[in-house]
Amino acid sequence: MKKEAIMGIDVGSVSVKAALLDAKGKILRTFYERNRGMLLEKLMEIFQKIPKTFEIKGVGITGSARNFVGKVIGADLIKNEITAHASALMKFYPSAKTIIEIGGQDSKIIIFRKGVPVDFAMNTVCAAGTGSFLDQQASRLCIPIEDFGKIALKSKKNLSVGGRCTVFAESDMIQKQQAGHEIKDVIRGLCNNLVKNYLNNVAKGKDLEKPFVLLGGVAANKGIVSAFERQLNAKMIIPKNYNVMGAIGMAILVLKEKIKKTKFRGLNFSSYQMKRQNFQCKSCNNECEIIRITVGNEVSHLGSKCGKWE
Repeated sequence: MKKEAIMGIDVGSVSVKAALLDAKGKILRTFYERNRGMLLEKLMEIFQKIPKTFEIKGVGITGSARNFVGKVIGADLIKNEITAHASALMKFYPSAKTIIEIGGQDSKIIIFRKGVPVDFAMNTVCAAGTGSFLDQQASRLCIPIEDFGKIALKSKKNLSVGGRCTVFAESDMIQKQQAGHEIKDVIRGLCNNLVKNYLNNVAKGKDLEKPFVLLGGVAANKGIVSAFERQLNAKMIIPKNYNVMGAIGMAILVLKEKIKKTKFRGLNFSSYQMKRQNFQCKSCNNECEIIRITVGNEVSHLGSKCGKWE
């Protein structure tokens, strides 16, 4: 007999996450894959890892590619990342007051009061306060990103690495290295700079109160965690499932919808018979690049600024 499960998916710019919950909201399985620009391929790998003993009764999706991937797989519910993360935090950390989430190419803040989200902000403009910039610098220094935070903790210096954008921050790092500063001090300075940029931009004007919860892949970086704790003068809570909370939140939202019959096309991608075409809309001066997705007999469109093709 198959075990019924609800699936939440988070398709971001850097990674693909999924979570399976039972009817009571208990987490059954979680999955995390770096996508390296291959969203559907990595999602397919996750689907292949899901035991055939599970029967998927509903699917929700969030993340930067939620609309495209949601159309392809037949998601029952599509929501933004703020809503997804808020849903997970209300269930697992109802006492939290400030949620900090740093993803691959964006960062967010959600302010909770009495278990209810009352304010939020999201930054998608500058990469200097995101995980992708840390990945880039770790690669440039030939240091595994998993060791980046550990090295930062070895430093006791407050070396200033200036710059509010990736270009100036990287340039200043290189200058500090050329001036003879130790790598551990430069990395600690970079972590301090990323946190400072976050607090001065995403969190600017927000009423920050503890308890603080840190989400996103960057939460695994001990150097960033330490920098937040120094600058906020407070302990950061790192959830067990810090990197898949968006997916968990989407599964919770689907559970609340009480879907009777799912639109999900199934775990077997090879049966989708998907076709993708691009064309330019000439209806106005925007000349949007439209993506036409055909899965079986169903046709969907993405990309129009005015919503004409949606």
